[in-house]
Amino acid sequence: MKTIDAIVEGGKATPGPPLAPALAPMGVNIGQVVAKINEATKAFSGMKVPVKVHVDPKTKQFTIEVGSPPTAEIIKKEAGIEKGAGNREAPAGNLSMAKAVAIAKSKTNSLGKDTKETLKEILGTCVSMGVTIDGKKAREAIKEVNEGKHDSLLKG
Repeated sequence: MKTIDAIVEGGKATPGPPLAPALAPMGVNIGQVVAKINEATKAFSGMKVPVKVHVDPKTKQFTIEVGSPPTAEIIKKEAGIEKGAGNREAPAGNLSMAKAVAIAKSKTNSLGKDTKETLKEILGTCVSMGVTIDGKKAREAIKEVNEGKHDSLLKG
């Protein structure tokens, strides 16, 4: 088995670079691979998504493994912004605590041992991006999570 790692835009992979140069020497049908990737990543439209293509060079069979988009990409999509704040004076955007919890629950590649830890990771990313949570600075939201003020959201 050979594995090709690539980052593609959700639902918009093309039969060109970075996939084609890596897949062509293996003799697989690149069009089929791209179609499968686009089908598997269409829910992440507009986001960069890590993808692994596992190919058996003998049989030309392949499988697709879709990773979780980077946290910052998900936050940008949910907050409706194109990029984080550069100066952090004015907020880049706002996210509801409920949306932040939903992102935390959807993350499959988090280092957090539970949803509360993962939520704090998400909020930490909001701090560095200049995204507020329910109109408050993300650092305040982290303090509230530590105090247990949002535990009811985490259980649902």
